[in-house]
This record gives sequence, structure tokens and C-alpha cells, in this order.
Amino acid sequence: MTEYLNVGKIVNTQGLKGEVRIISQTDFPELRYKKGSVLTLFQEKKAPIELTIKTHRKHKNFDIVTFEDHFSINDVEKYRDGILKVSKDGLKDLPGDEFYYHEIIGLTVIDENDEELGKIKEILSPGANDVWVVQRPKKKDALIPYIESVVKSVDIEEGVVRVEIPEGLIDDEN
Repeated sequence: MTEYLNVGKIVNTQGLKGEVRIISQTDFPELRYKKGSVLTLFQEKKAPIELTIKTHRKHKNFDIVTFEDHFSINDVEKYRDGILKVSKDGLKDLPGDEFYYHEIIGLTVIDENDEELGKIKEILSPGANDVWVVQRPKKKDALIPYIESVVKSVDIEEGVVRVEIPEGLIDDEN
């Protein structure tokens, strides 16, 4: 059975020419929404359908896309609240220092003293670099920037991320 990964949720239509507003949950929007990319739309109580990207642009916090053969608001209105996904089989291998979100979430974070900090539960993309949210037992979540000076190694096979935490980066009070 094919596995799928979330790309984004269609939250609304945009204008009258068949554009939809998407809140993205993908690590590579420029790749997912590239002209010709095929995404699968999942909606409650409906069979999944494949849609081919025709155009893509950014607008505020949204990705705005059109699909081939969908020319007006009437063609896309029915997709509102649908989830766009990409088949796991369609993923390309990435260079050594790049990872898909689904590979990182759930990994155990080990600090420079070989102590376990917690598990990565979420990835934020606030700007220049991603920030990994680490859920710690009985403590506040830690925010780890994905930068070379902090993240020393990522071992997907072992399920471990090794980090070096600069002083003051993590607030150790409850």
C-alpha cells in the first residue's frame, strides 16, 4: 500500500481563476508545487484524486497554486479543507546534509555529555534556518536551531541526533 506524506491543507480559494490557498506542512514547497508535480488530494468520505500543479506563488503565509484543467473558482471550491499529500515513493534522495521532516521528527536528541535531551516532535521554519522542537521529559520543550555549530550529526538509521548546546540556548528551568 502506498504511504503518503502531508504537503499542505487547502484552506480557501483565492480569486476567481481557480487558485487555492494552501497552508503548507512541507519541507520543500518549491519542489512540491513545481509546475507538473502531481499531488494527491484527500478529503473526508471521498476517494483520493490526483491533481497536477499548473502554477505556484507565495502570498503572505500561503502557497497559492492552480491545478491543470481547473480554470475557475467553481472547479476548486469543492477542494476546500482537503489535504494535499505526496506519495512516499515519489520522494527523491537528498544530499547528505538535507533531510525530509518525516525523517527527523521522532529522533532522539543526545547532547555533548551523552545525555538524552528528548525527542524531536516538530519542525518550525521561522526564517534563515529550521528550528527543531525537542520534547523533554518533565521540562519545557527545547528549541534547537538546525545549524552546523549546534547539530553535529544526524543518524536516521540509529534514530539519533547529536548536538552541542551553547551556553544559554536552553532554558533549564521548568
